[in-house]
Amino acid sequence: MNNRKIWAGPYIIWAAGFIILPLFMVLYYGLTGDDGRFTFANLTAFGDPIHYRAFIHSILIALASTLVCLIISYPLALILSRRQGRNTDILIMIFVIPMWINFLLRILALQMILSNTGILNALLGFFRLPPVHLMYSRTAIIIGMVYDYLPFMILPIYNAMSRIDKDVIEAARDLGADNLTTLTKILIPLSMPGVISGIIMVFIPSISEFVVADVLGGSKILLYGNVIDQEFNLSSNWNLGSGLSIILMLFIFVSMAIMNRAGSGEEDMMLW
Repeated sequence: MNNRKIWAGPYIIWAAGFIILPLFMVLYYGLTGDDGRFTFANLTAFGDPIHYRAFIHSILIALASTLVCLIISYPLALILSRRQGRNTDILIMIFVIPMWINFLLRILALQMILSNTGILNALLGFFRLPPVHLMYSRTAIIIGMVYDYLPFMILPIYNAMSRIDKDVIEAARDLGADNLTTLTKILIPLSMPGVISGIIMVFIPSISEFVVADVLGGSKILLYGNVIDQEFNLSSNWNLGSGLSIILMLFIFVSMAIMNRAGSGEEDMMLW
């Protein structure tokens, strides 16, 4: 037992120095003014039209990115879960390998593909098709987020589907259930915990994203993460930046609680 505590020591030190301490610093700066006195002004600044609109834009883009990831991931995870053998592991590795590459490098590579003189328009020109102008738009930001967070949606759904007993599906078919009934009455309810996990893992980082918006959205699209980044790095207003960060953290905590509750409700229904 003592040996376990010793091995946990480095992690406790790391968590205290790089998680707990920064969190307390954000809370301190967010609830104080330039003079160090307690204030709610940094929190109420969320009501500023610029901050509020940026927050709404972030929610809408995060929801769109999560929905696109779900639409792509669910049928793909269903196909992978039905395959057996070594080829399935290779296909899963194809989706995991890009996660090993630096996040910024992936976004810059995507910029080369989507730019007006990039690879995508070069291919369209080769086939005599009109060019598309995707850069510096909401569409480009959504594409970037889907590209980066798609594996976080695929893997939880695939794991949930892999644990579904094949005998349950065979029994449903023996009782006359067609493909649509099997999907809606068995596969979707049983895989819902994986879906909820995937939604959390995509929606939460998407709503605080700012690098993708900077590179692919340019200065035309201002997300909530960009506002916080500008307050810290450009305006050097740590108090306001921390206050806006607290609002974002509260929203994330509430969102996770709602999603976890929804996932628990699905599991209770499956038990019944």
